[in-house]
Amino acid sequence: MKIFVYVSIFLSSIFISAQSNFTEADARGVIDTFFEGFHQGDTVKMRSVMVKDLPTQTVFTNKEGEHMVNDSNGEDFIKAIGNRPAEQKWEERLLDYKVQIDGNLAHVWTPYEFWLNGSFRHCGANAFTLAKTNDGWKIVHLIDSRRRSSCKTE
Repeated sequence: MKIFVYVSIFLSSIFISAQSNFTEADARGVIDTFFEGFHQGDTVKMRSVMVKDLPTQTVFTNKEGEHMVNDSNGEDFIKAIGNRPAEQKWEERLLDYKVQIDGNLAHVWTPYEFWLNGSFRHCGANAFTLAKTNDGWKIVHLIDSRRRSSCKTE
């Protein structure tokens, strides 16, 4: 009976550690898949790493100097990607990845520059919240900032 208890404890510890093996590289991979789809206009690829009703937000300062938070959702974002004209090239250049992981929750911060048809448009940062779901690790929230000042462009 003692051997059964020891084997059970051992197997349980392997199972628990296997569940927490999500790494910074894995988190980057989720974000990279998202942006591969974004750049290719592949909404199926993007959806593969997003929860169905992904809440999205953008923070910015409008022309009147008011600080704004624009609420949206992943479906609106996916429609914009899917409906963009073929001649438009959207390029979001990620400048860094800062990843934090705790169990079934991860946060990825990615400062970026956005270029449209080779011309700089704005910069900011994305803040992705990822969670482990029954379908794997998914983006469960996305908020980004946008500005045109204080940007370091190439």
